[in-house]
Amino acid sequence: MTAGPLVLEHLDNLVDKAREATSMLLDAKTHEVAFVGSTSHGMFAAAQALSPQSGTVLVPRNDFPANTYPWIRAAERGGLAVRWIDGPVTAESVREALDSSVKAVAVSAVDAGTGFLAPLARIKEIIGNDRILAVDAVQAFGAVPFDVEAADILSAGGQKWLRAGWGAAALLVRDRVADKLLPGLGGWSGVVDPLGPEALPHPTLPGALAHTVTNPDSIAVASYGAAVDLVNATGLNEINAAIRGNLDLLLEAVLEAGGEIRNPSPQSGIATFRMPGVDPAELFARLENAGVHSTRRGDWIRLSPHATTSQASVEMLSESLASLGLARSR
Repeated sequence: MTAGPLVLEHLDNLVDKAREATSMLLDAKTHEVAFVGSTSHGMFAAAQALSPQSGTVLVPRNDFPANTYPWIRAAERGGLAVRWIDGPVTAESVREALDSSVKAVAVSAVDAGTGFLAPLARIKEIIGNDRILAVDAVQAFGAVPFDVEAADILSAGGQKWLRAGWGAAALLVRDRVADKLLPGLGGWSGVVDPLGPEALPHPTLPGALAHTVTNPDSIAVASYGAAVDLVNATGLNEINAAIRGNLDLLLEAVLEAGGEIRNPSPQSGIATFRMPGVDPAELFARLENAGVHSTRRGDWIRLSPHATTSQASVEMLSESLASLGLARSR
C-alpha cells in the first residue's frame, strides 16, 4: 500500500482501537485515555496540569526518576512544592506526611528497584477525593493486577511488560479530577478545531486529549494496542500467574546457590538478590556474559521474568551461580 489518505485513515482507526482496548484494561471511559510519547511525558503532563497552585505534592525520594523530575521541574516553575517521602510508599507513610497543604500524591504502582506493589486503593482512601493520586504504572501495566481504579491520573509506556516497544504510552485522566487540572502541556491536538478561525486559544477538548502536545506516533500506538489486545485476550491474571511461576523458579535457583533474596510483593514479578561474599559488579557481569539479562541496583541484582521466560533461562542462571562457587573455591 502506498502512502496516502487511506493509510492515514487506517492508522487513525488503529489509534482508536488502541484507545478502546486500553480503556478496557484501565477500567476507564474511552475519552479518559489518550496517547503520549512516554511514561515520563505522561507524568510531566500530570505535574504541569497541577501548576501553578500553592500546596505540596508527596513524591517518593528513591523512586525511578520518571516520577521525580516532572514534579521537581514543575516546582521550579511555581507548581506544587515537592515533599519527599521515603519508599516504599505505604498507606502509613502517606498518612504520616499528610497535612492540609498536600494537593497530590505521586507514586509508582510497582517500585522499579524492589518490586514493591503500592497499596493504591488504601492510599486513595487516605488522601480522599479532594486530592489527586498520580500513578506511574509502567512497571505494572499489562502484567500485574493493581488498584487501577484508585488512580486519578496514570501513565504507562509500552516498552516494559507490554513488550510493545518505545514511542507510545497511555495517559489516563479520570473525569472525576478534570475540573482540578489545567492543560499544562496541552498543545494543538488538545483543543477544539485547532485550525479554525476563532480567537486563540481555542477551547480544550474533554478528557485526556486536553493534555496532549501533538498527535501520537500512530505506528507506535498501533503496536501498543496490539499488545493490550493480547493482554485482554489472554487475561491479566493468567499472565501474572505465569510470571510469578517463572520468578519462583529463578529465586529457587538463587536460594540453592546460597543467595539472599528480597521479594516484598511476589505478584509484581520483580525480586532482587545478592550473593554473600560476591562483588555485585562481578556477579552482574558474569550473568550478562552467560546470557542472563538482569538489572543491577546497587548491591542487588533485579530479576523480572516474563510469562514466556523459558526453563533454559532458569538453567542458565543456576549454572552461572554455580560457577561463582567454583571460582571462589580455587
